[in-house]
Amino acid sequence: MAQPKLTHDILAAAILGFQEQKTRIDAKISEIKGLLDGSTGATVPTETEKPRKKRSAAVRKKMALAQKARYAKLKQTSEPPQAAKPKKRKLSAAGRRAISVAAKKRWAAIKAAKKAA
Repeated sequence: MAQPKLTHDILAAAILGFQEQKTRIDAKISEIKGLLDGSTGATVPTETEKPRKKRSAAVRKKMALAQKARYAKLKQTSEPPQAAKPKKRKLSAAGRRAISVAAKKRWAAIKAAKKAA
């Protein structure tokens, strides 16, 4: 069996192919290491990801103050939550007694029907 002649172009293409495989394997290894460490995100940034926009401390503080002001304004204009709740109804002693008597009467009728059968 004759061996193919290894030209410069074939060897260069082989090197490129193996480098591509190596980068994929390295990405998988780092992903698995990330899972072992407890992180869930990808550790290797991809080319399709956009870089995260960073805000200065002053801008973050300004945003926090604006949000607090919005919540304070909402709190002032909203009604108190207790006013919306209806009053809880209470059962009188006479009503409770009437229910008890009716239940006892029903159970007596059920027991009498069982004895008759």
